[in-house]
Amino acid sequence: MTRNSFHLPEDVSLSEEFLRNGYVILRTESEDELARMQNFVACYAATKLGLAEPHNAQSFLDNIADHISVDKLNDFRLDLIDVMNAQAWMRPLYLSLARSAINNIVGNELSMQRRINLSIQIPDDDSSLLPVHADVWSGDSPFEVVLWVPLVDCASTKSMYLMPPREDREIQAQLAAFNSKSSEDLFAAIEPFAKFLEVPFGHVLLFSQTLMHGNRVNIERKTRWSMNCRFKSVFSPYADKKLGEFFEPVTLRANTRFAMQYELPRNFDE
Repeated sequence: MTRNSFHLPEDVSLSEEFLRNGYVILRTESEDELARMQNFVACYAATKLGLAEPHNAQSFLDNIADHISVDKLNDFRLDLIDVMNAQAWMRPLYLSLARSAINNIVGNELSMQRRINLSIQIPDDDSSLLPVHADVWSGDSPFEVVLWVPLVDCASTKSMYLMPPREDREIQAQLAAFNSKSSEDLFAAIEPFAKFLEVPFGHVLLFSQTLMHGNRVNIERKTRWSMNCRFKSVFSPYADKKLGEFFEPVTLRANTRFAMQYELPRNFDE
């Protein structure tokens, strides 16, 4: 570290990777907690389906298509989301999976999305697709990042795709040309550049949702399970999704909390 640097070398390296790619893929900072989360989801899913507690949570989740049909999948997923978010330990655990990386890239006074989301994409299912988009197009702030956590090994069409920053900027600059076209037309334009990310279980993905991303029909043999939640610096600008509505402050520092209690003396400015 040079004398005129405010950052530690390891922080600089991670920041430069994020600035270069718009994302980082990292080993989770809390393997035991991730295993706890995976096991909770697998056990509740098995109970919901009237099955015995699985001996191998990851194998059970990979092969969930053996136990549920496409027409029942979304209600099943929404029920799982409600149960997950009812657990008081779930959101603090989720942050623990990548706390240091988020503090480095986003800041250490954080707002966190109030609800964690869950995606389930069984093989050959075209009803669970997320067309190409950037979250900023629908009311999210460009200052947000998404922490994307797979509960199984995710790669190729069992994962999500993300646009590289340079090509993303070039195509988003021409987005008006797609106003009368479909999301499939837009995907055809980005397809040569879109990168399907390999994120094995035990790793996490942290990405900027200003970049276009989405998923395609899962043509792999096993099911994708992934969770996602947004984080931002509590004092950075918000868009349509506001603090206290969509976001909640979770790591306010002592001086911030102390300062929030201060009031100027009465008639101070007279």
